[in-house]
Amino acid sequence: MATTTVSADAPSAGLIMAEGFDRELDQLKAFLQAWADGCDRELKPLLEWQFLGRSKYFRPVTLFACHSAMSDAPIDASAIRAAAAVEMVHNVSLIVDDILDRSRFRRGVLTLHCRFGMLPALMAAGYITADAYALVDRNPFAIRRIAELFRRLAAAETLQWRLRRHPLGVEDWRMLAGEDTGSMFEACACLGTGDETLRRFGQLLGMLYHGCDDVGDVRGAVALGGGGEEDLRDGILTLPAAIAIQDPHTALHFRNPTPEGLVQLLQKMEAALPAAERYLDSIAAEAEAEAVRVARSPEVLLKLVRNTRRLSR
Repeated sequence: MATTTVSADAPSAGLIMAEGFDRELDQLKAFLQAWADGCDRELKPLLEWQFLGRSKYFRPVTLFACHSAMSDAPIDASAIRAAAAVEMVHNVSLIVDDILDRSRFRRGVLTLHCRFGMLPALMAAGYITADAYALVDRNPFAIRRIAELFRRLAAAETLQWRLRRHPLGVEDWRMLAGEDTGSMFEACACLGTGDETLRRFGQLLGMLYHGCDDVGDVRGAVALGGGGEEDLRDGILTLPAAIAIQDPHTALHFRNPTPEGLVQLLQKMEAALPAAERYLDSIAAEAEAEAVRVARSPEVLLKLVRNTRRLSR
């Protein structure tokens, strides 16, 4: 198979480059390229497909930004390896999500299990997991953070699946988002600094990212005349849904979906977007306050929060 090439026009590249980590991202892409080239030939086509330059690299950027906010030292090879490990964990979570959601495409490209089959996709996820640990095998702190991340992602996915179609509230959404996406960004913050100083900042940033993604999905579904489909179909508690289903009639559509009810639910979620945006503003304010409170040089973190907040607008 042709060698993986990371596109310079990857999604949200403008957002990422505004953070000033062009050189580090180039190093990360080169590292992942070399890793894919050296993988077992049985898995290499799958890994090339999965890492085919479609990442927004927001998690590595978070790791680099947290490092820079707490240290004047340059971002070294160990930080690049840690960023690669996080990117691997993220891709394992995407493979699992795509299987659970029965998604055929991700960003316009066939998902791994649809392209290569279910068993090869699951085996690739295991292979990536092993190599994520291998990348940080000389750093006990990093090993513990990666292990913690895998545990929390597993528990969060299981909890989210168990609670589907339950008409819960915004605080429940916050808890789920904090354990799902929040745990990933917590890991980035901790790996970037080598300690837990920015752990809470990372969780808040992850919740903000998760919520902006929820809002963006509704806007996209409305623009397309339907869809957002997996979350709507499966009764996943997104932020707009958590707000909309405070209305008892809407909650019935959430609990017992019908084709007509899903259309009405989407309309109610669209109506909930202004309230969702206000709630995201409050999370962004929390994240900014935490950055100012604990970071030596909070400016890079404040820019990260503001760029993240713009994702839903």
